[in-house]
Amino acid sequence: MVQIFYKTDGKIISTPKCGDLDTLSIEDVVWIDLFAPTEEEKHDVEIFLGTTIQSRAMAEEIESSSRYSETETAIYANTNFLIPGPDEYAMEAVSFILTDGVLATLREVSLRSFTDIQRRMYALPKMYPSGYHIFVAILENRIDLDADMIELMSKEIAQYSKHVSLGENVSDEFLLDINQLQENTMMVRENIVDKQRVISSILKSDKYPPEIHEKLNVLIKDIASLINHTNFSFERLEYLQNTLLGLINLEQNKIMKVFTQVSLLLMPPTLIASIYGMNVHLPITGTFWDFVILAGVMLLAVGVAIIIFKKRKMM
Repeated sequence: MVQIFYKTDGKIISTPKCGDLDTLSIEDVVWIDLFAPTEEEKHDVEIFLGTTIQSRAMAEEIESSSRYSETETAIYANTNFLIPGPDEYAMEAVSFILTDGVLATLREVSLRSFTDIQRRMYALPKMYPSGYHIFVAILENRIDLDADMIELMSKEIAQYSKHVSLGENVSDEFLLDINQLQENTMMVRENIVDKQRVISSILKSDKYPPEIHEKLNVLIKDIASLINHTNFSFERLEYLQNTLLGLINLEQNKIMKVFTQVSLLLMPPTLIASIYGMNVHLPITGTFWDFVILAGVMLLAVGVAIIIFKKRKMM
């Protein structure tokens, strides 16, 4: 699917027909959004822009040259957009091509940042005179959404920390949830750093309008603060995880201590019972009172052991 945004009579309108490119000039078009396009649609857009559109495989490359590059006529930028899910997050690669002030985007899934900017373009067309401004607006919106995700994760971390502070039982599922939250935090940080690389490359370019540089500098500062926040969140999760493991170890040590104490308490009577259980003649009185005397000696041995343990603070 293709959505072509162009200026006319001070407004920005759109058309989903690639055939309309034959009647539009490069000066009128500001954005061509390729959403899971067909090969024919990509070919028509390439002819209109006079450049090639990168494949999805190239968009997913992590090398710096693949994330951002320039030619004499075009600028290519690839970055990942984070898609939150019920349990884990997913990365979606998006390609941006800028040529003659026209922005072309290639994506495979619906993204909230694109929908928000398209809505704003209809309402405030003067704020988006070229593809450069639209590109920066998409990045601004995306970074705002990333900041919202970081804030939500911080609240989740605070809730987990509260559960631990209240001494609630820790289950395997609880530990797995914390581990998943760690994975999500790392993905958010990776996503933000990816934006930082792209914006830093843009600032080094002389092809962008000077009035955009101020916004880009603000975005760099916002990204730096978000990175610091994600680092703090990850450290907090590590501390929480270590605390949980420490509590689990303490609980296991308490259980082992109980077993050890029971074993030590039963050792004296076990020794006495073993001696008199041997197949030899070890009489005391030779009457029924032998059993009573032995039971008393066993209880006395247990009592002495308890007194010794308590004096040494082992119980």
